[in-house]
Amino acid sequence: MNQKERMSQELPYKAWLDGLAEERRENKKRIYEYNQLPPGNEEKQEEIIRSIIGKCGQSICIEAPFHCDYGSNIEVGNNFYANYNLTILDVGKVIIGENVMIAPNVSIYTAGHPIHPDSRNSGYEYGISITIGDNVWIGGSSVINPGVHIGNNVVIGSGSVVTKDIPDNAIVAGNPCRIIRYITEEDRKYYFKNREFDVEDY
Repeated sequence: MNQKERMSQELPYKAWLDGLAEERRENKKRIYEYNQLPPGNEEKQEEIIRSIIGKCGQSICIEAPFHCDYGSNIEVGNNFYANYNLTILDVGKVIIGENVMIAPNVSIYTAGHPIHPDSRNSGYEYGISITIGDNVWIGGSSVINPGVHIGNNVVIGSGSVVTKDIPDNAIVAGNPCRIIRYITEEDRKYYFKNREFDVEDY
């Protein structure tokens, strides 16, 4: 089993062997081109982002700058939007559902290193997959750590550090991230805290 195969199976691997460094370098070229596009060139922007991301649904928008390791290990569903400075370390798979919104400065990390210094200094690292469900909103400057599963309809407050799985319909926040409460039907009438909608077409 070569190092790329080990990486894909969430086993310890060395990131500079068996063509992995070259793959990252090629992806950096595409990322650079994407991040340097002038405003107003949406057609070229979509063409490049679809060449970076492994699997895309309909309607994908990632505001530049954007960074990822491989891109090929990322899957996003329909209606995906990410604001500025999204970073995805996609050593492991990152699978994102439909209607997901990501605020600025969010980091999604599948990559990690052993705890013990001797193990860490060996050069071995790992990637553990992350999944994000449908209808999720991730607040600005949040960090999603390796191996986390985020359920459907979740709202993650700004500045959260997500280290554990999050169930469906939860509002979570904090470092480490914890459940604040669950979304209810009562929430439908509010657009911000206790401010009620004054429209009916939503």
